[in-house]
Amino acid sequence: MSKKIVKPSTYLIEVKTLSDRIVKAQQPIRILDAIKWDDVIKQEFFKGKCKSPPAVTTDYYQNRPLGFDPAEKKQEFYQIERDLVRKLGQLNPLSVIMRRISREYQDVVCMLEARGTPGFSNISQELYGSSQDVFHVGDPTIANLGSMMEATISQLLQLDSLTEEPKTINAKEAVEILNERIESMFPGDGLRAMLSDGIIADAAAGTDYIKLRADAFFNMRDLRVLEVHEVWVHLGTTLNGLAQPYCTFLGKGPPSATVTQEGLAVLMEILTFSSTPNRLMRLINRVRAITLTEEGADFMDIFKFFREKGLDEEESYTLSSRVFRGSSSDGLPFTKDLTYLKGFVLTYNFMRLAVSKGKPDRIPLLFCGKTMIEDMKVLVDLVEEGTVIAPLFLPPQFRDLMGLSSWLSFSRFMSSLNFRQLEQDYANIL
Repeated sequence: MSKKIVKPSTYLIEVKTLSDRIVKAQQPIRILDAIKWDDVIKQEFFKGKCKSPPAVTTDYYQNRPLGFDPAEKKQEFYQIERDLVRKLGQLNPLSVIMRRISREYQDVVCMLEARGTPGFSNISQELYGSSQDVFHVGDPTIANLGSMMEATISQLLQLDSLTEEPKTINAKEAVEILNERIESMFPGDGLRAMLSDGIIADAAAGTDYIKLRADAFFNMRDLRVLEVHEVWVHLGTTLNGLAQPYCTFLGKGPPSATVTQEGLAVLMEILTFSSTPNRLMRLINRVRAITLTEEGADFMDIFKFFREKGLDEEESYTLSSRVFRGSSSDGLPFTKDLTYLKGFVLTYNFMRLAVSKGKPDRIPLLFCGKTMIEDMKVLVDLVEEGTVIAPLFLPPQFRDLMGLSSWLSFSRFMSSLNFRQLEQDYANIL
């Protein structure tokens, strides 16, 4: 007997049409490409013996076209926003989500128009956060989190037993190793690792690929981190998002989804025991650098900060340019690098609260695509009604929730213990 084909309702057709328009409209927007500094800036900095700040001003960005007309792009997203109300209504949950995404992309265009000015960082803070943001009323700020973690990690880095193995695997060899692992996890899905000369970081994920900087070196633990962070989370959620029949916008992540994405990726590093004190310290140092810049530090101050952390001139320049990309060398920071630790805290808290409330089945929905934690309650309803399909790919730790739920079930009690008192009680033992 042939399977009956069920035609989508008028409502679902409208959802897909509007969702597809968002996906198409965002295609030419490439935030990191639009704000990165080219090699000439770097060469001039080193030619000057690293004594003078990079010559990056508003004029520099004027010579780097965006690849689209900002006014037309903002109008396009505004029109999508209006059509969402006309077609789906003011209060429809998907209308609310997609209108928010449309407004967010309008903010992204405004941010890119403001490259090299204080307005760039102001919008960056709206999209990604500020180091002075708190998680809850009365709680520490993101800057405080970085400082608190730094004290513990600094001690661990002094231990010979926790020294990392040397980085002896070149990028070409790393690509071959990662491609073998990708094929075993995603057989036939067309995902791949590849070399690239045009990225600042050692690695970065695209739609169906992970790029490794051609001159970078790695060790086996680095490759494990890349596997679980870039492949399992970033590429995995992209695959799940692209598989969505109606909510196609879940295949593309606006900046607000970056918080959940990077938080989930760091959490995956922790859950798989792949991370290291060095890795965490790099994330902490990025938070500290953004904090210092928000407090008035310029490029040379941040370059000195990384040099005093023991990094060489090359890496210090790379990390400093991450902070000031899109801005000027004496301007305010691009705050995207806060999302790793900020997102980790928010995602971890979501998971432990889901378990404490007897709803661990909510946790895998984080992988439905480029999701946002604030949309999870709506996402549950959308999956139940079939508008969104459950994730096709899940990392092993999320396929069977028994172990994860058991671990997280202790978290509420453990977090209620007085850590200062614990230190005193255990003083004669440790």
